[in-house]
Amino acid sequence: MPRWCGGRECAVFENVPSRTAEAVCLMRAFEHARPKGPHVVDDPYAHWFLRPLARAAIAYEGVGPDLGRYTDWATDGLLQFVLARHRYIDDALARALRGKVEQVVLLGAGYDMRAYRFAKALRKRPLFEVDHPATSGRKASIVARHAAELPAAEVRRVAVDFEAQSFRDELRKAGFRERRKTFFVWEGVSMYLTRTAVKKTLATLRTMSAPGSQVVLDLWFLPDKHDLGSAARRLSSNLLALLGEPVTFGLHPEDAGSFFERLGFRLQDFADAGVLRRRYLTPTTHIYPTNYVVVCVTRSGRLPRR
Repeated sequence: MPRWCGGRECAVFENVPSRTAEAVCLMRAFEHARPKGPHVVDDPYAHWFLRPLARAAIAYEGVGPDLGRYTDWATDGLLQFVLARHRYIDDALARALRGKVEQVVLLGAGYDMRAYRFAKALRKRPLFEVDHPATSGRKASIVARHAAELPAAEVRRVAVDFEAQSFRDELRKAGFRERRKTFFVWEGVSMYLTRTAVKKTLATLRTMSAPGSQVVLDLWFLPDKHDLGSAARRLSSNLLALLGEPVTFGLHPEDAGSFFERLGFRLQDFADAGVLRRRYLTPTTHIYPTNYVVVCVTRSGRLPRR
């Protein structure tokens, strides 16, 4: 299993809290600060994890909406995808918590605050936050400073060096109950891993949980159109390598069903840019077109032959 920095494979900055996790927080914080609703995602805690300059930008009257608009243009709709992705996962989690799920696991949790935003719906069911020690440690210290402002929640933080430790073993030590119905969130991670690591992780999730457990994750695929936009997207994914977080795994939507089937999952729901736009945004909103989100359900029985 490769080393994840804040949930991402990373050969550089291995002892530094995830930069992309903070960037995602910045997007949620701008959305929360937006004066007019409704909000795609409303995370009142996201700004806690930002550095002073980012906080100042949000606090300055008028900057938030303008910067959000410019960032959306500059990132080719990635801002809107990140917000819609988070909302999609929120909705999937809310449905699961109305059912018989017994525990929740956030793999590569970053600065995710669902444990507190969903504290009432969790009804004291444990939520495990799994991440690299650098990011996990920074989050723990910030949450501790704001403990009086947070609702009670059964949060179990699991710091894992994915290169040297088994996240399955560390989860068990933290009280994870195997072969129980579990809801796994794997957000903003898969595209930064190798194909082997993605398959190994999914196989582990299937083995350690009960049939009917769910995994929600987002995926990226290489655009195959021969136009300037697609060429720019291929180039931008390569440029992430300069930050130590290269995009290394892609899965085309046409291949997703069979990919998960071979690993013992059933593809339950699929949301590409068009679906996310219809559910959460306006008809004219541009969303980054080469990412999508899926909900997969673990199946019982033998895996199909490969």
